[in-house]
Amino acid sequence: MKDHVLELVASRSGTNAKLNVMREYLQAYVLRILHDEGFFRSAAFVGGTALRFLYDLPRFSEDLDFSQAENAAGLDFIGLMKKVDRELAAAGYSASIAYKTDKTVHNAMIKFEGLLREAGLSPMKSRKFSVKIEVDTRPPQGAALKTYVVNKHFPFTFLSYDVASLFAGKVHALLTRKYAKGRDYFDLGWYLSRWKDITPNLPHLRNALAQTGWQGGQVDEVNWRALLARVVESADWKAVRRDVENFLENPRDMDVFSQKNVLSLLHP
Repeated sequence: MKDHVLELVASRSGTNAKLNVMREYLQAYVLRILHDEGFFRSAAFVGGTALRFLYDLPRFSEDLDFSQAENAAGLDFIGLMKKVDRELAAAGYSASIAYKTDKTVHNAMIKFEGLLREAGLSPMKSRKFSVKIEVDTRPPQGAALKTYVVNKHFPFTFLSYDVASLFAGKVHALLTRKYAKGRDYFDLGWYLSRWKDITPNLPHLRNALAQTGWQGGQVDEVNWRALLARVVESADWKAVRRDVENFLENPRDMDVFSQKNVLSLLHP
């Protein structure tokens, strides 16, 4: 299995492209392990990586994000991470996993040692490559769940949110994040251009905003676009672009999702 990821990296040109394909393959490998352990009976795959696996979002993502499903049985996060550790070792990877379960969002960091050097991306064996996992054990209620069949590096099925609920998560991030994260703005333009009549799952969005102490008033089917437009207008677009372009399949996509064009999508 490790030989395959090294072949994938060798087939790409440019450091960013090599790093991105390495990350995505390792993410898919971890997803397959979680799938085989029945993880998706109790948790939904969300976030940017889910968008890429489900809808071919043309950017790569650093993390694997999950939300525990409503009324799901208890989640043995530590047991799952130990299983991932064993399976990675069996596949020939030198990896270590550090995890924390003391907060609502359980997290783990998988660090691969020596892989960057084997792939010709670093002269130092000590330089590690990481994949982060987060599971929200008390996500806001109101998301609509669906089961998807995906074949990206490996075939598997997983539970996720429908488009409106995933979009609600992105709207929540844009309205509440205390700094400009370029991927949020790129994803906003991508959502609005792909689904012209999209509306966030408003009950889910309102629950998420209430959970994080939103003080901006009620968000409804009319004003959500205006609220986002204010955020987009105030963003430093040069910083937005710098933050995201290394994760894009084609960095020139940001010429399309300019500040002006994203605003025009918000006011069709």
